[in-house]
Amino acid sequence: MTRVLSSWRRLGLRMRLTLLYGGLFFLAGSVLLWFTQLLTARALNQRFVVAVASKVTGAPSAVLGGKLPDSDVLAQRVRTNVEQGAADALSDVLRSSVIVMILVGAVAVVLGYLVADCALRPLDRVTETAQRLSESTLHERIGLRGPQDEIKRLADTFDAMLDRLHRVFDAQRRFIANASHELRTPLAVNRTVLEVSLEEPAASEDLKALARALLGTNARYERLIDGLLMLAQSEQEPTARKPVDLRQVVRTAMEQIDLQPRRRKVVVHEDLSPAVAHGDPLFLERCLVNLLENAIKYNVRDGEVWVRLREEEAGVSVTVENTGPLVPPYEVDDLFEPFRRLGGDRVRSARGSGLGLSIVRAIAVAHGGEVEARARPEGGLAVIVRLPSEPGSSCRR
Repeated sequence: MTRVLSSWRRLGLRMRLTLLYGGLFFLAGSVLLWFTQLLTARALNQRFVVAVASKVTGAPSAVLGGKLPDSDVLAQRVRTNVEQGAADALSDVLRSSVIVMILVGAVAVVLGYLVADCALRPLDRVTETAQRLSESTLHERIGLRGPQDEIKRLADTFDAMLDRLHRVFDAQRRFIANASHELRTPLAVNRTVLEVSLEEPAASEDLKALARALLGTNARYERLIDGLLMLAQSEQEPTARKPVDLRQVVRTAMEQIDLQPRRRKVVVHEDLSPAVAHGDPLFLERCLVNLLENAIKYNVRDGEVWVRLREEEAGVSVTVENTGPLVPPYEVDDLFEPFRRLGGDRVRSARGSGLGLSIVRAIAVAHGGEVEARARPEGGLAVIVRLPSEPGSSCRR
């Protein structure tokens, strides 16, 4: 019984409704056939068998084989023959009725599947919308039209929930953007004051050393605020998309980065096939810049970086792979969280703000794509960004 229930639950709702509808039809048909057979047998017995037997009993005796048979014996024989004929007729009717019920039941099962499919189609629309939504596409709505039935109320409730979530995420992004803008002004003032103090001839060496240290701290805060502002902007879906040549984007991004950080030369290998994605060129460029900066920054002396660009069936993919320190596989997913670094360090920020890969993921998701990362057994990380090649499509598989 438990195995039957488990198999029943594994079936889809559409198939369960079809089987339930077909089972109820056959149950109702069997009950109807049984009552019809019972009433027919009763009617034949009362209106045919009894009537014929009574007429035979009241009729004059006939000569059979030169003898006059007894009227009771003749009536019994006629009654037996009539009952046998009625039973045969009932058997034929039952057989034909069962065949007709099976044929009509098969048609009813097919119609039940079509009816269930038509009834559940609005739920499929709700499910597809829920699967397609992300933080950057909360503006989409189901907008189901039709009578105010249970499915329409479910879709309207889901749309209302999306409205509330959209307002919350918008308020969060506006707060981050406004706070970033407000903090940039005092940091710019601090940087100006410190730079002026360094140019002051009367300033002592201790004061200049302190000013240089404060300038470094100020620069880290500015990078952090710029990263927060970029993260808030990249989580919004691009309003205007156009075809972008990703080979040109990769080359432009490589021109903006330093290939010899801290005198540790890094060799970059390019394998760029023609590929076109739909999106915002500036955000896609920022995505590639962050990927390349991370691959170079978290590398080893005389390390290597591989950049591969491919066109796939569902879109395009950009892979940035680098040598570097060993990355535990269980920490790979955490690297995409804001302010997370290798080893779970949330404090050290000398090498970056900890928002690079978070911005990469936000930009990819906002463009309908996805990001995947894996640790290399010999050290380093391989990050794959998949982007749709057509507007409105998705690379989720």
